[in-house]
Amino acid sequence: MASSHCWKCLSRPTNPVSSASSPLVIRLANPTTKMTIAAAVAGSNAAKFSTTARQAAVPTKTAKMLSGKAKGAKTLRIKKKVFVKTGKPPASGERKALRKRIVLSNTNALEVRDLRDLDGKMVDEMVTGKDGEARGLGTLAAAVIGGDAGLVGKVVGLRGATVDSLRAVDAFKTTQGWGIFRRPALLVRKETVELNKRLLDAEMKKETIRLVVEGDKGTGKSLMMLSAMATAFVKGWVVLNIPEAQEVTNAVTDYAAIPGTTPTLYSQNTYTANLLNQIGKANSIILADLTMSKEYSLPTTVPSGISLFRLCELGARDPDIAWPIFQALWSELTLEGRPPIVMCLDSLSFAMQNSLYRAPDFSPIHAHDLAIMKHFIDHLSGSAVLPNGGAVLAATNKSHAPISKSMNLAIKQAEDRQAGREITQRDPFEKSYDPRVDAALTSIEVLRLKGLSKTEARGLMEYWAKSGVLRCKVDEESVTEKWALAGNGIVGEIQRTALWMRM
Repeated sequence: MASSHCWKCLSRPTNPVSSASSPLVIRLANPTTKMTIAAAVAGSNAAKFSTTARQAAVPTKTAKMLSGKAKGAKTLRIKKKVFVKTGKPPASGERKALRKRIVLSNTNALEVRDLRDLDGKMVDEMVTGKDGEARGLGTLAAAVIGGDAGLVGKVVGLRGATVDSLRAVDAFKTTQGWGIFRRPALLVRKETVELNKRLLDAEMKKETIRLVVEGDKGTGKSLMMLSAMATAFVKGWVVLNIPEAQEVTNAVTDYAAIPGTTPTLYSQNTYTANLLNQIGKANSIILADLTMSKEYSLPTTVPSGISLFRLCELGARDPDIAWPIFQALWSELTLEGRPPIVMCLDSLSFAMQNSLYRAPDFSPIHAHDLAIMKHFIDHLSGSAVLPNGGAVLAATNKSHAPISKSMNLAIKQAEDRQAGREITQRDPFEKSYDPRVDAALTSIEVLRLKGLSKTEARGLMEYWAKSGVLRCKVDEESVTEKWALAGNGIVGEIQRTALWMRM
């Protein structure tokens, strides 16, 4: 029932209650509202018509606060800790050397007793067989279908002299896992046998092989190049290797225009001096027996009749004369009666585009206008040949290389010609084709690497087990499992699943 009294009248009593009165409870008509006399008294003493809490008011500053720090008082002072340098900073090039350091031996790994070493006799055995009869030299495409089953799937070791020569030309990569084995060794694949046949045939017929090694990431393109260089070393050939085309084109070395060249070529003296040093160290045994037979107009005095090894040392010592020395060395190596030559380059797509160098008008310099790169491209395209036979090998890179539309099209067209298919045509709407790359790669051959066969995968896993790094039973089941998990035998994935991953 509603109250007959006014609520405002009850909330403001006409007779205020003093604080001395007894605490009586006033019960209003609304049973939920209660108020004591003490609460009413407290409300009367509080500040009226104020909505600001006393706690939010700004405190009044005292005289002590205005005077600041008291006389004689101490304050806390925290001194900043001075960084003390311990040891000397890394020298110039020390970090790069540590990053590129490659360990080729592990004394904790077991030694494989029945491991044969790669030598010239073994290379001849791949071509002629144990019976000594020469076998037919098929095409590169036939290597995928079949090949010599004598050494295919076997792992062969590398001798100390071969390892030293390969290390001198920077043939080993940091991602190939050499440091977990007793000593370096290579797997003989079908493509390895076929490539060795082509090399020996080129030596006999004095022809030049112009080959691009193509394949997906982890298929062993760099190892195939290393195998070709190892074959060349044990057969007494001269090897020239550019381990990374990126280091030639990414503007990290000094360069200068070569006077009298049209179009203008640019020499990289420091890189050329380093290349001469690598050639001299890797081929020291061969070059020490070869002497200069001509007189050349060089910017320095060169004694007549010196060995080619000594000529490499002179060019490596002074970068300013490195390029003329390299030209004189190449003229001597291509004379009649000299040994065959193998030229290798990795990461080909970096050489098929504009480099990061700039001309005086700040226009980009094409990679083919760099003297070292032009020397290699001329031999890859067929503009220059190797008179005594040999091979020009280039490998693509799928991990960090740029995309070259012209190079990809040239490789596709070369594979179509080798397989007898219809030639793939250019995309009429594509604007990123490079005419200089198109002209350089019109007549190349392509060796496409795919996954290992199960026989090759088993031979590789058995070698790992003998070395003590693979601790599982190598049988048909385990080989099939690793082969399937690795995308039908991708050698890099087999190594990852068998050695690095623990399943």
